[in-house]
Amino acid sequence: MVGSRSGGGGGGGGAAGRAKFSVEEFYGLNNNKKPKCMGPPIKSAMGRNLGQQEDLTEEARKALEQQRLEMFLQECQLSLGDTVAEQTGMVYRNLGKTGLRVSCVGIGSWVTIGSQISEEAAEDILTVAYENGVNLFDTAEIYASGKAEVTLGNIIKKKGWRRSSFVISTKLYWGGQAETERGLSRKHIIEGLRGSLERLQLEYVDIVFANRPDVTVSSEEIVRAMTFLINQGETMYWGTSRWSTVEIMEAYSVARQFNLIPPSCEQAEYHLFQRDKVETQLPELYHKIGLGVMTWSPLACGLITGKYEDCIPEHSRASLPGYEWLKTKITNEEGQLQQAKIKALQPIANKMSCTLAQLAIAWCLMNETISSVLLGVSDAEQLRENLGAIQSLVLSAFFPLVGPWKMSGGLQDAAISSFLQFIEEKGFKIYNSLTKQSCETGKLSRCLRGEMNLLYRKTKVEWKHREEESKKR
Repeated sequence: MVGSRSGGGGGGGGAAGRAKFSVEEFYGLNNNKKPKCMGPPIKSAMGRNLGQQEDLTEEARKALEQQRLEMFLQECQLSLGDTVAEQTGMVYRNLGKTGLRVSCVGIGSWVTIGSQISEEAAEDILTVAYENGVNLFDTAEIYASGKAEVTLGNIIKKKGWRRSSFVISTKLYWGGQAETERGLSRKHIIEGLRGSLERLQLEYVDIVFANRPDVTVSSEEIVRAMTFLINQGETMYWGTSRWSTVEIMEAYSVARQFNLIPPSCEQAEYHLFQRDKVETQLPELYHKIGLGVMTWSPLACGLITGKYEDCIPEHSRASLPGYEWLKTKITNEEGQLQQAKIKALQPIANKMSCTLAQLAIAWCLMNETISSVLLGVSDAEQLRENLGAIQSLVLSAFFPLVGPWKMSGGLQDAAISSFLQFIEEKGFKIYNSLTKQSCETGKLSRCLRGEMNLLYRKTKVEWKHREEESKKR
């Protein structure tokens, strides 16, 4: 192995005398060791060591960058008020450590576009999304046997949107019945994407995903094929979907070894009842190799909305042919336990003046390693409700107090009563006083956000103590 080989025998100063190195050091992933410097540390005029990391918080860095951007725009006689972000209130994030800016919520086309809803309804959804600042639209060659891509392409062509103003992602794995029309062989990756481009009526997509791992194909073949597509200008980035962290790291290592392009993003399921991969595994890859994360099914296929509480509604996803697995998942014992937890969330949503769907989506967005949350909606009104998760004053102000790590105690450890008591006693009293000044404008000032973050840090220790006590009981 690379990490254990130290060379053959020989005289002094030969290969046997070389120091051993690990795989992480070989690929430049060992960030714990600092490079050796010769001589004393260099000091600036202010007496501070150059190279010493500035003790700046993320908020301070963002504020500084905002000031620089405003100065640049003033010199060019432009204003931030003219940007889509300012006009719509949409939040944009980088796709991992890449420079690609995507809206924090995107539109997915699984089940809906091309199958469950008409092309007119799909056009209404995409129009509302685009007008509200959503710039990410996700599809796949397998969705509705390619009809989802056809519908999406027709709408984009009809609307005449600038190609540079939105991001299209598609996924490859299953493109047909023939043996050569599925999998992640070089042949299918290249031909599959070209088929998607033809259906989408586009010259390129922004991101292409390997929709699932293929154990019959080597990582090198996959990475080389994806690199070829990027070099040909048929896609800007490539990513993975449903891959394990080991498989992602293997692809990254192959790319580093052969000077190829590594994956930039992973698509994973993430909601209140599916959390392990996104919260415990992927953050390490985000910090080590800059991997972005797109998540899907924030409402657990509609379960978290509460619509399946009494029965399976007509025309719902669980009632569609081919989705018997979802119906079974909702009605079995585990599904009933999840329904009970959802009922316990309703008082929280009521006090925050939002719906369960908005609460669940905003909860997903509070995970800082997530680049975008993909929404599956069947009509424009449902989309408007879901977009309220990021445009609501209540959620944007109060969620620093009920971040993902706090919700774990309330949901998975059955400490709902303690959680509600915490909000009642501590959170809302301070929250009401802080937000009173901002209710008229509908936006929070930076100062107010700073106060909320300070409150978050002060209450963190107390809530951890409550969480530990609830576990002991």
